[in-house]
Amino acid sequence: MNLIIEASGISKSYGDVKALEDISFRVEEGEIFGFIGPDGAGKTTLFRIVTTLLLPDSGTITIMGLDAITDFRELRRHIGYMPGRFSLYSDLTVEENLDFYATVFGTTVNENYDLIAGIYSHLKPFGKRLARDLSGGMKQKLALSCALIHKPGLLVLDEPTTGVDAVSRVEFWEILRGLKEHNITVLVSTPYMDEAMKCNRVALIQQGKIMVTDAPNNIRKGFTGRLYKIRAADKFRLINTIRSHPATSSAYPFGDSVHTTFVNDIIPDGFDNYLEMNGIDNAQITESEAHIEDRFLELMNR
Repeated sequence: MNLIIEASGISKSYGDVKALEDISFRVEEGEIFGFIGPDGAGKTTLFRIVTTLLLPDSGTITIMGLDAITDFRELRRHIGYMPGRFSLYSDLTVEENLDFYATVFGTTVNENYDLIAGIYSHLKPFGKRLARDLSGGMKQKLALSCALIHKPGLLVLDEPTTGVDAVSRVEFWEILRGLKEHNITVLVSTPYMDEAMKCNRVALIQQGKIMVTDAPNNIRKGFTGRLYKIRAADKFRLINTIRSHPATSSAYPFGDSVHTTFVNDIIPDGFDNYLEMNGIDNAQITESEAHIEDRFLELMNR
């Protein structure tokens, strides 16, 4: 399979702050490759380098066989970019925005309409509406349509679903999966761990460093030790009580429960009594499979 991105030793600093440190990764043609990490992890800086908007301090990056630094003019014709913040023209209508971006890339809406038809069908009834008057989900669909209208080989999406409702998030990822049949490779970043499972491969990134790169299931299965799910009515008191026990290795909220690991991987003797003595009644303790969030936190704590 063809390599679309090959990055080696990418570093970038802003003064004394190291935004990226020795980042290396490869993305193959047709993949949905995700960078997963919290705000401030370095995702946006990396994506600006990939899209030729920012120069790295060191390292090399090749995209579709072209050098991202010396061949940036040619590369921009083949990359679609959707930044985290809505950046289309708010005083233009939906149709005007789409026509404008098609013209910039020397194409027309009709020429590549089949590529965006599934997305634009939701927007068509609002074609004469100003972009600023669209809902969050509709703005997202318009931005994606504009990023795709020139049929790029690489689509770069920087936290595209942040602040969008749950239904629109699901619809958005369905659209991304459908791009493979058009030979479009997707590089996407997100702070949402559940979206990691929708990627072919992911890189977990924290403080400008990649902690691990693999298929999401492989990362999840890499969790070491045994994980326990503990539920009780007073979750706030529960988590503080668990953390105060000397045999607790980690405890953090996860949905309606607290994911917990213990020293030596076993529930300490008398733990139920300990919880009751601290006002936690009828706690439910079960062993649980690790999620990708659990693996991320485990790697962070190392």
